[in-house]
Amino acid sequence: MGGGTNIGHYLRVLGPTGRGITVAGLCDAGEEQFFRRAMNHHGFLATTRDEMAGHGFFVCDSDLEDELLRALGVDAVERVLQREGELELFRRFQQQPAQRQRPTHDQMHRFAGVRSGRKVRLAASMAEALDLEDVPRPLHDLLEFVWPVG
Repeated sequence: MGGGTNIGHYLRVLGPTGRGITVAGLCDAGEEQFFRRAMNHHGFLATTRDEMAGHGFFVCDSDLEDELLRALGVDAVERVLQREGELELFRRFQQQPAQRQRPTHDQMHRFAGVRSGRKVRLAASMAEALDLEDVPRPLHDLLEFVWPVG
């Protein structure tokens, strides 16, 4: 949808009844209040995270990349970086003075966002590397909302 700031447009077009379309999504913790305001403005009562979830909107802590990093762990993310041809670049990134003392998890999170398109590509690759039982809660809940199992 081109970023969280476009949520209002999609909610306006699709509305809470959705014309038969299930409207659902994820947002970063930093976008939660913005999403909530847009949801309320467009007919979705949502003053809490639980109410947002009831409408199919789930909040990542702090963002999807962080959720995926925590779910996979550093070693698995290094394997993803290797498959993506990014591990050598990541090793150089780790040697930058501003990165040297940071935890590897934080370095990986920052690395994902420093080149256009990398964040989306790495998030997709990390999601593919997950075992189903390790899917982060917000993503699990979104998938369950859209495609209920039971």
